[in-house]
Amino acid sequence: MAMATNRTYKVWAADDVVYGPIDFPTLTQWIREARVTDAIWLYLEDTEQWARAGELPELGLFFEKAAGLMKPGTIVHSPLIPGVPVGTLEGVEIFKGMSDQQRGRFAQSMEVQKFAKFEILVNEGDVGDAMFVLLEGVVRVRKMVGGKETLLATLKAGEVFGEISLFDRGKRSADIVANSNGVLLKIDAKEFERLVDQQPEIATPFLSSLAAKMSTRMRADNERHKKDLILMQSSR
Repeated sequence: MAMATNRTYKVWAADDVVYGPIDFPTLTQWIREARVTDAIWLYLEDTEQWARAGELPELGLFFEKAAGLMKPGTIVHSPLIPGVPVGTLEGVEIFKGMSDQQRGRFAQSMEVQKFAKFEILVNEGDVGDAMFVLLEGVVRVRKMVGGKETLLATLKAGEVFGEISLFDRGKRSADIVANSNGVLLKIDAKEFERLVDQQPEIATPFLSSLAAKMSTRMRADNERHKKDLILMQSSR
């Protein structure tokens, strides 16, 4: 075990990206965070060999502890993304049309951000330069009218906001305020343009999912406006 704790490793994740080298304490921390599973391949730099993480004796106890903490039904074949636990992205609707590899490579271009309750994540009127994917927590979409807050929507984990800015970089149409602590992924508009230009095989399935989501939202808005119009006409 003394030798094992002095080892350095490289991690071959499901997104086909090799991370490292990392030391033993970092690797065990990633296991506790469910970022490394027993099925992931590790490269042992001292022996210059690849092995499944679950086959290494020095890691057995850590996987047993992690398994005891893991919730039933947790998916364990997710890409390794710094700051994002295994299985998180499969629960995000906009990523469901992508493979593990596509999700992982796309997420490498996104920045993980933590936020606190009551924090204003987006200010109405600011120039939009990024889109956000809510991974944990709850936020609300609001407008301030006459000094009073008008609630437009409440967003939960798995939902996105700010996606229009990827295309027009116009001004934000509302505030986004945190109702709780949470975590989100942010993708910069310029970085997204780079993906479209240099990695279309990753950007295309995401754009397809985004277009479908935006179409669904537009149809829902149209139906709501239609009902409002009918109510207005019936009240005359």
